[in-house]
Formats: sequence, C-alpha cells, structure tokens
Amino acid sequence: MYTRFGQCLVPVNQAGGCCTAVSLGHGAHQRLTLQRTSRHMLGFCVLPQWRLNARVRSACRLVRNKAFQAHQRVARYMLRVSHASVTTQGEQSPWTAKDKSVKEANDSPYKHTVSLPETSFSQRANSTEREPQIQRFWEENRIYEGLYEDNSRNAEFLLHDGPPYANGSLHMGHALNKILKDIINRYFILCGKRVRFVPGWDCHGLPIELKAVQSARSNHREALDPLQIRLLARKFALEAIEEQRKGFKRYGVWGTWNAPYLTLDHQYEAAQVRIFGEMFLKGYIYRGRKPVYWSPSSRTALAEAELEYPDVHVSRSAYVAFEVVDAGKLRGIISELEFDSFRVAIWTTTPWTIPANRAVAVNPNLPYSIVALEDEQGKPCTLLVVAQDLVETLEQKLHRPLSNKKIVPGSELVGMTYRHPLYPMEVYRVVAGGDYITTESGTGLVHTAPGHGLEDYNVGLRESLEVFAPVDDVGRFTSDAGPELAGLPVLQEGNARVLELLRSSNALLLEEKYEHKYPYDWRTREPTIVRATEQWFASVRQFRDKALEALQSVQWVPPAGENRIRGMIESRDDWCISRQRPWGVPIPVFYDEDTGEAVISMEIIQYVSEIFAKHGSDAWWTLPIEQLLPASIIQTGRRLRRGLDTMDVWFDSGSSWASLSKSHGEGSSSSWLPSVVADLYLEGSDQHRGWFQSSLLTSVAVRGYAPFRAVLTHGFVLDEKGLKMSKSLGNVVDPSEIINGGQNQKKQPALGADVLRLWVASVDYMSDVLIGPTILKQTADAYRKIRNTLRFLAGNVPRWDETCPVSVNALNDANLPSLDRYILRRAAAVLKDIEDAYKNFTFNRIFQSVLRFCVADLSNFYLDIAKDRCYVAAPDEPRRQTCQATMWAILMDMARALAPILPHTVEDLWQCLRKDGKLPSGAPISIFQNGWYSYVPQILSDEYEDKKWTIVREVRELVNKALETARTNGLIGSSLEARVIIYPHARHVEEALTSFDPSNGVDDLRYFFITSQVDVVRCSGNGESPGAASETHVEVQKAYGSKCARCWNFSETVGALHEHSQVCERCVRSLKHLGVERV
Repeated sequence: MYTRFGQCLVPVNQAGGCCTAVSLGHGAHQRLTLQRTSRHMLGFCVLPQWRLNARVRSACRLVRNKAFQAHQRVARYMLRVSHASVTTQGEQSPWTAKDKSVKEANDSPYKHTVSLPETSFSQRANSTEREPQIQRFWEENRIYEGLYEDNSRNAEFLLHDGPPYANGSLHMGHALNKILKDIINRYFILCGKRVRFVPGWDCHGLPIELKAVQSARSNHREALDPLQIRLLARKFALEAIEEQRKGFKRYGVWGTWNAPYLTLDHQYEAAQVRIFGEMFLKGYIYRGRKPVYWSPSSRTALAEAELEYPDVHVSRSAYVAFEVVDAGKLRGIISELEFDSFRVAIWTTTPWTIPANRAVAVNPNLPYSIVALEDEQGKPCTLLVVAQDLVETLEQKLHRPLSNKKIVPGSELVGMTYRHPLYPMEVYRVVAGGDYITTESGTGLVHTAPGHGLEDYNVGLRESLEVFAPVDDVGRFTSDAGPELAGLPVLQEGNARVLELLRSSNALLLEEKYEHKYPYDWRTREPTIVRATEQWFASVRQFRDKALEALQSVQWVPPAGENRIRGMIESRDDWCISRQRPWGVPIPVFYDEDTGEAVISMEIIQYVSEIFAKHGSDAWWTLPIEQLLPASIIQTGRRLRRGLDTMDVWFDSGSSWASLSKSHGEGSSSSWLPSVVADLYLEGSDQHRGWFQSSLLTSVAVRGYAPFRAVLTHGFVLDEKGLKMSKSLGNVVDPSEIINGGQNQKKQPALGADVLRLWVASVDYMSDVLIGPTILKQTADAYRKIRNTLRFLAGNVPRWDETCPVSVNALNDANLPSLDRYILRRAAAVLKDIEDAYKNFTFNRIFQSVLRFCVADLSNFYLDIAKDRCYVAAPDEPRRQTCQATMWAILMDMARALAPILPHTVEDLWQCLRKDGKLPSGAPISIFQNGWYSYVPQILSDEYEDKKWTIVREVRELVNKALETARTNGLIGSSLEARVIIYPHARHVEEALTSFDPSNGVDDLRYFFITSQVDVVRCSGNGESPGAASETHVEVQKAYGSKCARCWNFSETVGALHEHSQVCERCVRSLKHLGVERV
C-alpha cells in the first residue's frame, strides 16, 4: 500500500501501529513538530509548492532515522501541512529524503495507475476561522428559518428556554445548558419536526439592580430614585443580553436570536400582570402579615428559591430556662416536690428572637421529665421540664447532674404560664405544638415567636398569639424591643446583647456554638432572617392538590425529578410574591391614603396591563396616578397612592409559558390565555425549587394544567477534581477560552465550539459533570479521531457523476462481499443505538458508540483493510465500487448522526463534498436540509456471519502480534513481506477462517490480515475446544515470490506476463480495466 505526495509515492505502514509524521506549519520560522497519526489517515495530504531548505531537509532526515529505529525500517513518512487539501495531479513533490522505499515509489512506472484519496475536507478543523464562516453560511442562507418554514405542515417540537439572568458573562453552566438544548433541537429538525427555539432572558431582580447601581458614581448612588435605578438596570440588562447572545451564537446554538423573549418587554410584562389578575380573580392572591425570609443586606423579602445554604454556618445557640408562674395541671406535683423555682427549658439557635417570644410549645404525645438541677455546690435548687429522651444529653452539656423527679405526658404541660425572661411583666402560655417537635435535639420544648418562624406563626394563628417582630428592614431591633436592644443589628451585636441580658437575669443555662445549615441571600451571600411583614402571597394551599395531580402527566428525566419536586410542593407554604425593590414588575395595587386599605380589582389589573402593554412597567413611576386608574375608580373620590412592591422574579420567569403564544396581548378576561404546552423544559437540577416549580404553579393556578409535557434536568459543572469552580481557587474553566484559546495558545489552544459540544455529549449530564485541561485534551483527541475518520471516508468516495456513480443499490445485492455486509451490519446496529440514544436524551451513549465505531470498527479494521482495494483496484472493478458504496453510505449516515452534536464539522464536510462533486446534483445546500434519512441498508442480522467475523477479528489480533514479533526479530519489514500460517485450536475456528470465497477479490484472509499469503492448517482430532480463538497459534515466514511494483504484495505470479513483468496477476487485471497495455 502506498500514498502520494505530489508526484511521489510513499508506502503506507499496514502492519499496525502509527507512523511518525512531520508537520511543516506556515509562518516565518516553519517550525517542525512530530505528530502521531492513525493508520487509516496515512493515505493522503497535500503540500504547497515550495522548496525545502537545508535546515528542513536535515530535520526530515533526523525524523526519518528516529522512526526507523522505532519501527525497524517499516514506518513510512508523510509530510503534513495544517488545513491542507488532498493531493492533486499537478503538484510537484517537495520530498527530498533518500529513503529507499520512497525512491522506489517515485521510480515506479505504475505510479499513475493507482487511485488516491481526494477531498477538500481538511485534516485540521481551523475552528477559529471555519466555524464563524459556517455560521455566516447558515445565516445568509436562512437555513434555520427555512427549515421551520419547510416543515410548517409537520408536527411541532417545542423546547421552551428557561431564561438565564442577564447579569454577567457566560460560564460552563450556560454552555452545558444551551448546547444540550441545541443538540435536541437539531435532532428534531433533522427528523422533520417544526422547531422554533425562542431564547429568553430574565431581566428583573436584585442581582441586576445591584450591579446597575454599582455602575453609577459612588456619590450619586444614595440619591438615585426608583425610576433612575430602573433606567440603569434596563441598560445593564440589555448590554448583558447582547454579550450573552453573541456567546450562545458562537456555541452554534440555533434560535430566533433577533426576536427573543425578555421579561422586560412590554407585552411580556402585560401578560405577567394578567396572570397575576387571573390568580387574584380565583382568590389565590391575598395580602397578609406573616413571617417570610428577609434579607437585611438586600432589604427585601425572599422566596425559598432565592436562598442558598453554605456548608458551614456557626450560630450562638442557647439553652434558656423560663420561670413558671402557674404550673396549671402540675400544681399538685410541684407543691409536693417543695422546690422554690420551677422552670421550662428551651433551646434556640437564634437568641435574637427571644424578645419576640409569645409561647412555649410542647408535643402532647411526648413524655417529659421534671428534673432537679443542682447548683454549683451540688444542692438541688431548681426544677426543670425537659423531654425524657433528652435528659441525659442536657446533663452532659451542662456538666451538672439532673435527678428525675417525675415523668408527665406533654399534654399535662399545656396551659402552664411562664414569665418572659427579658420582660418580667409579661406572662405567656405553654401551648400544644405539633409533630415538628421531636427529641432529635434541644429540650423538646420550643421557644415560639410567631413573628419569626412559619411553624410558630401557624401555632400562633391557632392559639391567637400576637405576631410580634421588633426588627426593621435593615435587620436592626426597633424601639419595640426595648431601650437595651433598639438599633442593634440582630445578627451581630443584637444577638450578643440578648445573651448578655439572659445571663444577667439568670435565665441562661448554657451558650454553645452550633454548626448547621443556615439560609443566605443568594445574591449578596449574606445571612437572612425570618421576619413578619406585610406582603402579597399566592395561596398555594388552595391549588396544591391540582399541582400535585398535574405532575403525574409529566415525563421526568431522570425519574427521580418527580419525587424531588413533589416533596417540595407538598411541604411548601404559601408563596410570597412581593419584593421591596424598584427593578421589577409592579404589583398593580393602590392604597387608601386615609385607611391604608389595599385597593385592587380585576378592572384595575386589566387597565394597568393595557398600560404596560403600550408603555411598559416604567409607566407605574412616570405616569400620574390618575392615568393609572380606570375612570370608575377615580370617580369614587378616594385619595389613593400607588404601591411600591414589585413581583418576585420567579413569578416573572414562571409566567414565561404565556410567551409561547402571540395571543397574550389581545382580548380581555381569559380569552388571552395561550393553550400551548411545551414539549420539553430543560434546566439544571436546582430548578425543581425554582423555574420548574414557579412555572407549574402559575400554569396550574391559571390554566389548570402543567406548562410542560417533559422535564429534563442536568447537574452542575465542576472542575476535574470534583470541586466547585471559584476564582479564588483558580479552577474556573471559561467556555470562550475553550473555543478561542487562552492568552497562552500553547497551553490553552483554540479547540473550537465543536470540541466543547463534543464534551457536552460525552458526559453523563444527568449528574454533576467534570471539566478541566486533561478532560478537554481527551475530548480534543476523540474529536480528531472522528474528524480523521470522516476525512478518510470523504477522500475515498468517488465523484458523483454519470461515468462513476455511487451505486448504493449494490449494497442490497446478495453478492456483496462478506466483509462489506459485516461492516454494514455493524454500522446499522450503531446507528440504531444512536437513534435510540437521541430519543432518550442519553448523548454520552452516542459519543461512546461513534468513537468506538470510528476507532475499532472502521480505523483499526475495515478501513485498514479497504485501503488496498480503494487504491489499487480500477474504478470500474466491482471490488472497488462495493467498497466505495459502503463507505459512502456509512459517511452519509455518520454525518447525519453527528450533525446535532458537531454541526460545524459536519456542515464543513457537506460543503466540501458538494465542492468536490461527491454529492448528487440535487443534494441540498446544507446537511440539515437532508433530513434523518438512512443510507445504510437495514441488512437482516446474521448471527452465523457475525460469529465468524468475531473469530476473524480475534485471529487478526494474533496475526498482528506475530507480525510485530517477526519484525522485531528482523525476519520481515513490511507485513506484506510475510506469509502467515495459522494453526486453529478448534474446529469452529478453522471453519470460520476457511469459509470465505476469495474469488470476489475481497473476502480473502491475506487481505484481512494485510499479508501476502495466508495458510490455514487443518485442525487435528475433533478440535471441539471450548476455548477462545486467542488460543490459536500463528507462525510467520517470509512470503513466497517477488514484490509487485504496483501493490507491493509478494506473489509468485510477478513476471509471468511479459508486458507487465513487474506486477502480480491481480494488478494485471486492474491494469486491463484501466486500459493500460504496457508501461
């Protein structure tokens, strides 16, 4: 086997392993690099017409000598230039080395009679230039838009984009998410579905507001009014959107980038207000004073989805004893025990909430112990009430004995009264709590402050307790907490001061550090508090059952997602939807100046919605109040002021299902409601408590059903060690640097968008995924193997014209060589697995199947064997035509299967095939217009043939090992110098090896093993050994006959014909087909 550089023929190593190649790059210094090239890629390359200088010739000789030492004079050399096209007839060879085999190839009179690969599909991707060119090709030819229009009568596939925040540069999480969506969309486009992907952005909220305010001058920030803040925030959001849009497009993501949905668009805001109105009309919206998560650093209420829980938070916890005033049902018991002091013991991790205490709750079903606490002198001094199971734990913590005096049920404690430890004049009750009171920690008695805890609030509602929360918007005690505490921040000095006051009143039993998870504001990374305030709520409890029922109609991938979101909805309280920040959609409510009463009605909501649709939500601040109210409200003469609360950003994004229909700005009442349901939502697993949940709740509340048919989740992107990416750790991987390269291109070369996309397809994204330099290098290596396989196939398929058509119909011929039938069965099985993987969104299976097929089945096996007949056989010989038809079918289907994952690479391949005339004249201009059409015939499975080929491939591995040993021992150089004798260890191995019909010039063991002769010795005895084919013995000898000057096989027929005295009988037949009578 041989290849050509310009006019010279260069032998190709057929014995296995890799050849060493010299790559001469462009540039002033013409740097020389060594690269390893897979065997089937050694067939071809092109070089520009330039002269090698002495320095380069010397380097070539050095490389040649090193290669000879490593490969025992077997490896052949090829020169390779970046972005080179395939060799063409008119080039002059720059090769000046004195290698005997190269000179022999150059001197061969038959060098013009071989067919060498030709393709303009370059070996290197040149992604920084080629990918943007391909994207411009798509845009200029409206490929994406045209496919939507062409498929207008077909079924629709709708993947609804979860809007990312418009507040910064893209990171690996963005890349993983958007590329996954694009892979899915492109697959369904190829399948003929009508796909219109509308990207979106979440534009409101505190993160954007804070960054926008920071962009203003420091001395002007405090003076900014709400409208000025909104203008800055809008500008910041739009700039971030433009930056992110460019990044997403560079990933190769298709979508309506010029018409995205933005939560700050006028029509979107109007639809959101109408969704609010529909929920209000059904009685799901109410205003109340109840505890909510509050961020002192942001000065606003927060939803559960806006919280994060750092792994380590240390609180100053306290055990506190409240003095009992009236023992209630226990009066008799306490009087008999004759102790001067009787107290109930509580435990809290938030001592700053003690001023708001209004009850102590117990579990009526738990047993409690009345224990005697000894003083420092060891004398019993005080009776304490503690849960029986926690007495020993408390004793160990206090380092003081607790002697048990009496055990009573929790129900007997209900009704006792106690004195507030900080305000002695205030007396409160012991009440019945619930199952939330356990004996896992604490004392079994719970300090209850209805203004600072949801469970406390619910108990307070039942027991008519005061909802008291003496904390202001910035997290400081108000004057209601008393002069000792007023003005102190509750999370710092205020907490410490409360502990001091408890200690001074002899109420503090113990203070200790307690490490636990605590809610932080996800924007400011500062701790939050729970604080009762006047807020607007969505009453989830009223439509909770409908939401849970709607979950059953949704496909969850992975299935565990359903249990996760179900548990969250079952346990969640009403949704606080109001925020105290200016950058958001205003809640359309007014307040009576005289009474403070909220004024809201469907008439007001619809009127405000129409104003927002025309002017945007800025009108809430720019228009006078009279223009915001319908005439009927103005005529009442009430003095009203507009509310300043805005909606939770999760209500913003949770309303995005309304953007799926253009009708959301029309009509009145419920006629505007879109009925569209998305086929798929795809976001990170954290969105079970975020966007998935808010979308489900708003849709169920308004329409009665889920907004999605299926939900697919992915994990988070971590570094190679499994650590969260952080600038402080220096482990951040920037997707733009993967594509374009870093500052140091040697350490961070530009890999292109398709390598990034291949990484996305390679990982099991349903759990957390890893990325880093080593993983990217492995991905880039895998990409090169796939690209080189496509390139070899493209180089060997013929031009598509009337004189030499690709006869795909021949693939269904019963006379098709067994080798071709086998590889077609393998290709069909792989392609079936790929299609199933696309349908199940398991893209890592596609990556594994494609890479395994390219390397094991094609590169190391079929293509390695096929080079001989592709290069040596005449164009009209059946053995070459069936091979080319097989390659063409595999190439077409491989390209189609890889198109969703590697769109730039496959489009580049398609354009090169069109340019080279290797596609039919009526072929579409883009591969994505070709559809999900299969060219590989669905050949019926043949178990017998497959078992036979399994044996052949196992024996082939043995032959390769034996050839390498013979080469090392100096017996042979090239594998074509060998005669192989095989001694099967079992009858079934012998039968498999001798069952082929070599008369077709393909199914011959010598071609399978790339040797000149193969003999199979009959198996002695019954030969029914159960062992594997690997137990078969292989012997290597020097081949008989002389070396053919054309195909380099050794044959005893060389010299038999006078007119072609230097070639074998096979090449003589090929020369006759070529019309070459003599040379």
